[in-house]
Amino acid sequence: MTERRPAFEATRAAALARVDAVDPAAYAGSRNALGGAVTALSPYLTHGLLSLPEVLARIHARQPLAPQHKLVFELGWREFAHQQWCQRGAALQHSWRAGPLPDAAYATELPADLRRGATGVAAVDRAVQQLLCTGWLHNHARLWLASYAVHGRRVHWRSGARWMLGHLLDGDVASNTLGWQWVAGTATGRPYLFNADNVKRWAPAAWHSAGSAIDRGYDELAAIALGAAPPLPAGVDDLFAAGIDEPALHAAPPAVTGFAPPDAAAVQGRVVWLLHPWALRPPPADLPPDTLVLGLALHDWHAAQPWSGRRWRFVADAMAALAPQRWWGSTAAVAQALQAAREVHALHDPHAAPALASLARCRPAPRLFADVDRPCHSFSQWWARVMRGVTRLDELPGLRAGR
Repeated sequence: MTERRPAFEATRAAALARVDAVDPAAYAGSRNALGGAVTALSPYLTHGLLSLPEVLARIHARQPLAPQHKLVFELGWREFAHQQWCQRGAALQHSWRAGPLPDAAYATELPADLRRGATGVAAVDRAVQQLLCTGWLHNHARLWLASYAVHGRRVHWRSGARWMLGHLLDGDVASNTLGWQWVAGTATGRPYLFNADNVKRWAPAAWHSAGSAIDRGYDELAAIALGAAPPLPAGVDDLFAAGIDEPALHAAPPAVTGFAPPDAAAVQGRVVWLLHPWALRPPPADLPPDTLVLGLALHDWHAAQPWSGRRWRFVADAMAALAPQRWWGSTAAVAQALQAAREVHALHDPHAAPALASLARCRPAPRLFADVDRPCHSFSQWWARVMRGVTRLDELPGLRAGR
């Protein structure tokens, strides 16, 4: 078994090429292994170079899938997370239910050895190294890292989620938050635990963690998570004894990314399509041919959630391919400059709301699955509702719309 570390070119052509390389059968059979046939589409989905309906439609046209195929199921998790965000709003960032221990039992900062990848647990240290060096992690590695932080070292899930989001190239607030809450047990009531045997089953040899702090039975790990035993000890992994330097996170785009302050003269009398970081797509065909495509990043959002330089460059490169100008400023400054435009349009996304509502006429983002008539408290409940009566894949709303 070898580990996969995909590289991500910030172009739509690269995104579509990755879709065309997806092997649904291989994905279904091996996705849980670090060397498995994962799609690695997440950065393109998070930043809107691709939408869920077009991904599934493109794969289904090449290789027809059943509605309950594992690939369809996993795509559902992303939309479920976004529907949860839209329904819960700011409550998404608060524990949905009580965790194994009171909030006060958890630290609000990750320990230094964990941030450096020098914990003495190879699986954790490899995951930290890969996260900091590439901005991407296999889902299993994300679960291991989160579980170790929350249950092994007693760090509050919210602190871990914010730290990971800053370094992920595909950092989606909804999916990342849901993942950490699922691991913490605040989403389901059951904490996610793993041990050295689990790592050995799914990861290549370099990740194996025999003899480390996680080389324990699940009963003992559960006792630690429930507070009946002390947290796992800190250690030093010989491979990462010195650790690695954590890259800086930036609350503003680095100068090399080409963002500039808002300029009212540039949009005077124009129809404008706002290209924000979660909708890096060309303007809709029904807008005038001379529509100005304008890149935008808002100080208000990034002051609260800084990004790695790698992620800023990915977004800026994708924007530069479509937008001759890219603005950086506060929502108030951007709104004032956009008053000079004739019309301003944008694609809705919860990351950019409610700021977008004050800046543009927002169009709904493409959806693959149906809306549910009332909140769902688990993915299985949501899945049962959105798939009720679906016997063919093209009966999903997002694929019907494209027929």
